[in-house]
Amino acid sequence: MREHDMLEKEEIFSKVLRAGRRTYFFDVRATKADDYYITITESKKFTEEDGSFHFKKHKIYLYKEDFGAFAEILGEMTSYVLNHKGEEVISERHQKDFKKEYASEKSDDEIIPQTSTFTDIEFDDI
Repeated sequence: MREHDMLEKEEIFSKVLRAGRRTYFFDVRATKADDYYITITESKKFTEEDGSFHFKKHKIYLYKEDFGAFAEILGEMTSYVLNHKGEEVISERHQKDFKKEYASEKSDDEIIPQTSTFTDIEFDDI
C-alpha cells in the first residue's frame, strides 16, 4: 500500500477540543482490516522554569464493540456530575477570563468600595 493511502486511512475524521492547557483530539482511524475505531488523545502543555515547554499525551483506543457501553457510562457520569454540582464551573483555574473582585463591608452603615480588580494570567497564557 502506498504511503499516501495509509495517511488517508489515518485521517478519516477528526475533531479538536481546546480546554485551557489541555487539548483533546478525537480521531476516527482504520484498522488493517479497514474497520473503524476511535482514539481520544489528551495533550497537556507543561512549561519549564527556563521558558521551554513540552507536551504529555495520553491516548485511549475505543473499538466499535465498546461504543455503546462507553457512551452509556460517559452519559451516566456526566449526568451525575451535572445533577449533583450543576453546570457552574467553580474552579477559578478553569476560567480563562476570571476576574477576582474584592469587596467587603466594614459595618452595616459603611461599605468599603471595590479596591482591586485583576486578571490572573499564567505564563502559559502569554
